[in-house]
Amino acid sequence: MKTVIEVIQATTAYFQKNGVESPRLNIEHLLAHVLGKKRMELYLEFDRPLNDQELAPLRDLVKRRAQREPLQHLLGTVEFAGKTFVSDKRALIPRPETEQLCELILADLRERNTSPKRVLDVGTGSGVIAATLALALPDAAVGAVDVSADALALAQENISRHLLQDRLHLRASDLFSDVEGTYDLVVANLPYIDTAEVAALAPEVRCDPVLALDGGVAGLEIFRRFVPEARQHLRGRLALEFGHDQAEALRALLAEHNYHDIRVLSDYQGRQRFVFATYG
Repeated sequence: MKTVIEVIQATTAYFQKNGVESPRLNIEHLLAHVLGKKRMELYLEFDRPLNDQELAPLRDLVKRRAQREPLQHLLGTVEFAGKTFVSDKRALIPRPETEQLCELILADLRERNTSPKRVLDVGTGSGVIAATLALALPDAAVGAVDVSADALALAQENISRHLLQDRLHLRASDLFSDVEGTYDLVVANLPYIDTAEVAALAPEVRCDPVLALDGGVAGLEIFRRFVPEARQHLRGRLALEFGHDQAEALRALLAEHNYHDIRVLSDYQGRQRFVFATYG
């Protein structure tokens, strides 16, 4: 029988051969998932032999990961802002940049010494932004909309998982088409990939719904609808995530539609990735 460390080492090499990023971290997550343990607990059991009953489900997961099925889909969950959320093919896998967007929103609110009473997440996907803000802003009423019925179903699971049913409300809407009222804070992580680039994305990314990736020509078509429409519902702060080469185009678009206090911020890799603006 192979031991825990032998399985980790052999699978790390197999993942490397198949182009899996962070190969050792991936097999550690998968093995911990199969064994029902925390990943760090494996380090205390390196010499533990693994029987066939334990290895059988692992072999299937390893094969699927080598075929570049996303780790989050195999685990069925994703860690985001210190919480665990359900993650599957119904919506975009939450990524570190989006987690940073939430951190920046909360920092921006602290800097301005404001606490929004009404918050709206447009294109909520799995609901992680809306849920994270609802947990951090207990006095706020939070709404979330998406055009995808599948995404809304996943978001509802995550809202229920974190007991937010009474404070976080979902609605089907194509951007603001079915949104009512005004909000102090509107946040969105909209599709921003150029249509021409979608086919060349990493295999894991292509497992996300095309609807959540394809932003049209230059990745800006949805923003060109979103920015003017948002003015009817925003009386406060806007926060957006965007593609690494879209900062100047979005800055100009916001200025054209009379937003002010426009600030472009970078992600942890130093790439311009977020824009904040005020309207009303």
